[in-house]
Amino acid sequence: MNVAASLPLLLAVLLALAVAMAWLRLVLWRQSAPQDRRSSSTRFALLCLLQPMIALLLYFTLLPPRQSATTGTLVVMTAQADRVALPATLQGQPRVALPEAPAGLDAERVPDLGTALRRHPEAHALHVVGTGLEARDRDAVGDRDLAFSAAPMPTGIVQLAPVDVVVPGATFAVTGRVHGVPQATVVLRDPAGQRIAATVVDRQGGFRLDGLARLPGPSSFRVEVLDATRKLMDAATVPVWTQATPAPRVWALAGAPNAEWKYLRRWATDAGIPLHLQVSLGGGLQLGDAPLPMTADTLRRFDLVLLDARSAAALGEGQRAALVAAMRDGLGVLVRTDGALAPGVQRMLGLSLAGNGEAEFQLPRPAPDDDAWRARRGAGTADAPVDADAVPAGLPTLTRQALRTASPDAIPLLRTADGTATAWWRAEGRGRIGAWTPTDTYTLALAGHADTHATLWSQALGTLARSSPDATLTALDDARVSQRVSPCGLADDARVTAPDGTVTRVQRDPATGATRCGGYWPRTVGWHHLATDRTTAPFFVRAKDDAPHLHAAAVREQTQRLASRSRTAAAASATEGPRGPAWPWFLGWLFAAGLLWWLERRRPIAA
Repeated sequence: MNVAASLPLLLAVLLALAVAMAWLRLVLWRQSAPQDRRSSSTRFALLCLLQPMIALLLYFTLLPPRQSATTGTLVVMTAQADRVALPATLQGQPRVALPEAPAGLDAERVPDLGTALRRHPEAHALHVVGTGLEARDRDAVGDRDLAFSAAPMPTGIVQLAPVDVVVPGATFAVTGRVHGVPQATVVLRDPAGQRIAATVVDRQGGFRLDGLARLPGPSSFRVEVLDATRKLMDAATVPVWTQATPAPRVWALAGAPNAEWKYLRRWATDAGIPLHLQVSLGGGLQLGDAPLPMTADTLRRFDLVLLDARSAAALGEGQRAALVAAMRDGLGVLVRTDGALAPGVQRMLGLSLAGNGEAEFQLPRPAPDDDAWRARRGAGTADAPVDADAVPAGLPTLTRQALRTASPDAIPLLRTADGTATAWWRAEGRGRIGAWTPTDTYTLALAGHADTHATLWSQALGTLARSSPDATLTALDDARVSQRVSPCGLADDARVTAPDGTVTRVQRDPATGATRCGGYWPRTVGWHHLATDRTTAPFFVRAKDDAPHLHAAAVREQTQRLASRSRTAAAASATEGPRGPAWPWFLGWLFAAGLLWWLERRRPIAA
């Protein structure tokens, strides 16, 4: 138990007991005295009233009431401070203007908040006006109380999530939020300026666009916000880093030759994926690559095993056990459910698939219209020309096994145009296993949509295949020139390489503890690399004037969080302020005690 916190209560209880005992003494003394020698009722009432008064004065002498400290408030003007009306309570308070504040303000100009606080040491509270505090000034707030009069939310893109590192040929998502543009349309353009995706924002202004990464290396996409009249309201660069990774090693076991396996092998060859394909003809005959034994040593050589219903059913119990053990060690398994699944295969999948027969389905269109679709497909090459008539014809209708699952741990791997899941996967130890119900995806290639066929299988294999042990650091959000970047999880040898080749070692801040964060101030626009001996993470540094509304919204949000934490800390520490002087209460107690003594001694109760 905290002694300091319980001391006031303990003292109050002791004084209350003392008052009760004094009252009891007075009552007994009065009752025991003869009737003709008892004091008057007025004197008795005064004696009883003085007992709690003396106890209360003694309590405040020992524990004086806490005073509400009067602190000086410093008004801090930031960007767009001229758009905020100052409260009347701030009139006459000292004002400072940070470099981002507009010109012409009646305030003292300072280079940063730390300088302002050194010039005004009497300031124990801050009132920030405008967009908010930049990263360089937030640490200077310290434990001071902070209030925030925010400028209106900017109109345009106010949130834009960074895109993680992607692999060539994979899709990536661009998500964010738009404010103040009713019926806004958000457009995504590729590095060549061609529109590849578009969507209408939801009620909260949120949006999601899908892009396609092609060649390895850096690229800059662009998000544009259009109003109801198609007028450009805001735009922002979307930096994307495409990094080639080792192709997954795939072992495919086909129960019978068919067109699906043929086009899978053709796609794997074109994509540079080492595919070991064994096709069973029955009676012990096989086509394709040399047969391999399904042992732990063999399975460690591959990142994913691809089966169909017939080859999965042909596995023995020992082979199935070896496959499950390899999955738990990180191997990925995908079963093409192109037929009835044996009970042993169902148990291995663990997805409780039910249903029978076949059903037709449509894949979602890769783009909102034909022009955007053509831009996503690209121009092709001389060896692999793009079919110009494929886009107007649309995607062909595909066939799937009409299976469904109610397993709570089933995660959709592929959905149709109407949102129905047609493939699922679940985790098994460190690995993953999935069920794939489409049976004729090869018709995509026949209809001139080899790119869609490739994307389909690339995403499926990329989701399930054994992950690389070399993880990359997380991308940094909204890094800008001359603004502090605070990466976390830093190793002792962390360093940043700028586009001009300058290498800077990132020092960790010991105050961040286990989060191991540090600070870096970029000076060059472009791609930087945060690296250690084992990991690397590219991040893009924007120019000061790139996506200003996005930056203003981020600064506003960070300052609001800082003000909220400041109010919480102030409320939590309100009872920890300094106590007032004790001498006035002591003088009061001394006078009351003397009066009590005089009343008792001048004329005793029992006269």
